[in-house]
Amino acid sequence: MKLSEIASRLGAELVGDGDVEITGVAGIEHARPDQVTFIANPKYAPLAKSTRAAAILVEPDFPTLEGTSTLRIRNCYRAFAETIKIFYTAPKYVPGIHPTAVIDPSARIGPGAHVGAYVVVGAGVVMGDDAILLPHAVIYQGARIGHRFFAHAHAVVREFCRIGDDVTLQNGAVIGADGFGYARDGAAWVKIVQSGATVLGDRVEVQANACVDRASIGETSIGAGSKIDNLVQVGHGSTVGENTLLCAQVGLAGSTEVGDRVILAGQVGVAGHCKVGDGAVATAQSGIPSDVAAGAIVSGYPAMDNRQWLRSVAAFARLPEMLREIRSLRKTNTAPE
Repeated sequence: MKLSEIASRLGAELVGDGDVEITGVAGIEHARPDQVTFIANPKYAPLAKSTRAAAILVEPDFPTLEGTSTLRIRNCYRAFAETIKIFYTAPKYVPGIHPTAVIDPSARIGPGAHVGAYVVVGAGVVMGDDAILLPHAVIYQGARIGHRFFAHAHAVVREFCRIGDDVTLQNGAVIGADGFGYARDGAAWVKIVQSGATVLGDRVEVQANACVDRASIGETSIGAGSKIDNLVQVGHGSTVGENTLLCAQVGLAGSTEVGDRVILAGQVGVAGHCKVGDGAVATAQSGIPSDVAAGAIVSGYPAMDNRQWLRSVAAFARLPEMLREIRSLRKTNTAPE
């Protein structure tokens, strides 16, 4: 479609040739003259002068470019995501039940569902309208699931879990597996029954091979709009607020409390019974052994204020030089007169 039509759909200000034909989207280094790209991170701004893209999505205050059209809009990264949707044709799943699917007679699934091959739906399950269950998805007995549920192949929802509307489970996601709870009995470990449920709010997405464990008592809960990346572990009895991001390989020990709009970057670990306040950010590989205040940005292990961590890392790199200086000063101070 023409660039002018894309600008109209996005509500962007077009600066340049609106008649150029656009066939798709691409990253700024690989875009062709018939594609749209974007710049959301300032470090990629120099590439705007060398990209072959027909147009670049940028923020409204981005410098004027010669020879390349721009689509100026606030939150250009979000606009780029919308542009991808314009050109991407998602698979269509026709309503119906595959003959190999096994659905307990007591289960109730709303109209418009697509139930794929070898799907299993247990006794007493209640599921809303327009569900999509792809091959080998398994829903244990007693689960309660809202409208427009999407379970990719091999996703599992365990017994008595509760899931809101517009929830997506990517391949291999496990909702409500037993929490890791054991009591010592002499030299042995005795399993604690994990009797609580896992609860996912509306618009939650859990990506591939991530696990949200059920609680021993009470609930493990994920708030509305939160997103859980691949290989994340949410321990039993933990609480995650709304619109929070848990990035790849994050691990929450049992009974962790994470607030709203928190970002835990890749491989962040949080010790059990800790509280992470609303709006906090933990950078990659941070280890959190104690509470984090709302709005804080922390790094390192043990996690500390990000600015202090950066200064500490800079100092750490200078330790060999500082040690040599200290040794030299000691020699000077102890030298005979």
